[in-house]
Amino acid sequence: MKFEEYKELIQKANLYAYHYYTLDDPIVTDEEYDKIYKRIEEYEREHEPLEYSPTQRVGGVVLDSFEKGEHFERMWSLDDLFNLEELKSWCERIYKKYPSASFLCEPKFDGASLNLIYEDGTLKKAITRGDGLVGENVTENAKTIRSIPLQIEEKNRIEIRGEVLIKKDDFENINKERAKKEQPLFANPRNAAAGSLRQLNTKITSERKLLFIPWGIGENSLKESKLSKKIEMIYTFGFTKPPMLKLCNNIEEIEEFYHELKEKRLGMSVLLDGMVIKVDEIEIQKELGFTIKSPRFASAYKFPAVEKEGKIVGISYQVGRSGVVTPVANLEPIDIDGATISRATLHNFDDLGRKDIRIGDSVIIIRSGDVIPKIIKPLAAKRDGSEKEIEKPKECPICQSELLDEGALLKCQNLSCPARVLNSIIHFASKKALNIDGLGKNIIELLFEKEIIKDVVDLFEIKKERLLELEGFKEKKAQNIIDAIDASKKLECWRFVNALGIEHIGEGASKQICKKMGLFWFEKNQDEFESIEGFGVEMARSLTEFARVNKEKILKLIEILEPKEVELEEVDSNSFLKDKIVVITGTLEMNRDTLKEMLEKAGAKVTNSVSKKTDILICGENAGSKLDRAKELGVRIVTNEELESFILP
Repeated sequence: MKFEEYKELIQKANLYAYHYYTLDDPIVTDEEYDKIYKRIEEYEREHEPLEYSPTQRVGGVVLDSFEKGEHFERMWSLDDLFNLEELKSWCERIYKKYPSASFLCEPKFDGASLNLIYEDGTLKKAITRGDGLVGENVTENAKTIRSIPLQIEEKNRIEIRGEVLIKKDDFENINKERAKKEQPLFANPRNAAAGSLRQLNTKITSERKLLFIPWGIGENSLKESKLSKKIEMIYTFGFTKPPMLKLCNNIEEIEEFYHELKEKRLGMSVLLDGMVIKVDEIEIQKELGFTIKSPRFASAYKFPAVEKEGKIVGISYQVGRSGVVTPVANLEPIDIDGATISRATLHNFDDLGRKDIRIGDSVIIIRSGDVIPKIIKPLAAKRDGSEKEIEKPKECPICQSELLDEGALLKCQNLSCPARVLNSIIHFASKKALNIDGLGKNIIELLFEKEIIKDVVDLFEIKKERLLELEGFKEKKAQNIIDAIDASKKLECWRFVNALGIEHIGEGASKQICKKMGLFWFEKNQDEFESIEGFGVEMARSLTEFARVNKEKILKLIEILEPKEVELEEVDSNSFLKDKIVVITGTLEMNRDTLKEMLEKAGAKVTNSVSKKTDILICGENAGSKLDRAKELGVRIVTNEELESFILP
């Protein structure tokens, strides 16, 4: 088969898949599609596959972790509107300066936001929202989603933003399968979509029937002057069009469409929690600009909460992977908007105390916009004296260790607590901690499941023979892991402290602790911790409690690992970078971690976002919105070419 014929087959297969998965309108039989697919596979056995070949959608890649990825333009959050008065007020602020403005209105889907980056017509990256500037690179998983085209007609770089969803029926089927396997059920379709998108095994993602619906555009060079025209063009690239979309010219039309959406949402195949309203004219959008966290030209008009009365019959406690203990109300089962509710979050203990919620209380429960139920308040007038106050637990409900009380939050500090031990081991072996090559999350989970390890200390007692008993482990792989574990010993002191996963203590704080107190930092008291520059009461208390609960384990790990006391270089008080705030963005010739370390040694503070306080932006290729923001604020910009002379003046 010639290359041109191979390309034609790919185009046919992608067209047929588009009609089948996106339009729900098959134009060929499954048999015909399968024949074409097999011919494509035959060609690719001897040739490198094209990036947009349908074979590249098949899951099967297992990742150790997700890399970070930068958005070229920031992904903003939206301000919320809850009633007609707020809608009028928002529109009138825009009409005051732009009386001819029109608005594009569309459903607000309840899923996981994703940014797709296409270059030269090919999908290059898929990045989760993250903090709006940096998210997680989930490209391999995104490629398994059939409603995401691997190739589009637009050749210039473009960011297409949208929501990853799971249809209600598919969500029910997933939970039925999980129940059969005695796995924890997903709370709602949104959680299922977000969890599926972040699977390290792409095969699992490919099996979840995820759907992508675009709702916006980031960086682009499309020439249309209206958002509605740009969005229409996006749909022609092969994306799924939302079930309802309307261009409105006034407040009355917006309100009318809102009520139409609200009435029809229960009959839709996916969850909605409101409607998004955006100014249609691009020039007006630019002139309106942004607040610190949101665009002034767009808002989310939320659906009203569905309220019902329920009764608390008990309280249970969940221990998260970071050790945070969360109270959960157990309810007499009630039906809210078609869903049976028997549990509701109480968020934290401050919230519980502030609302004066008691066991036995009748309470008002809301399920807002199809999402997680919340308890709004108790109905105190209905109390009969049998209600019981909820007391904070003093011990972890899982391991019975004494809890660290931070007021709003209770935390289990015990590294050996079954509720947090797995995550502790994963963090302990991670890149910023012991950096044990080959011992990623999936392998640690497997070792934990097979009871080869039950604790961080067990990492150093793994035998090669046990690894060879596992499926997929051969001599070389097993030996590499044993060697990597041995190589992690005699690490720097700060890496050891950082590896312990102490609440509020990250890489920078770990370096400070070792620099000021050395290897036996855990013998110090709270006042001594508070004396470290930049350490507050919370950090000091967390360190003190962690050391008290885990002292025996810390000593054992020191005995095994023999950490080095590395004296960090004192900052040169004459350095021109001392106390300067620096942001790094884009693709650089120098390794980013190395650069960050050099800057910090010179006294600079490296942050993630550009603001008025930023002194210097170091930018490589594809710098994106951070460079634009730096130019607006007059921040000093250092390019790839200037970097060496900048650091070594």
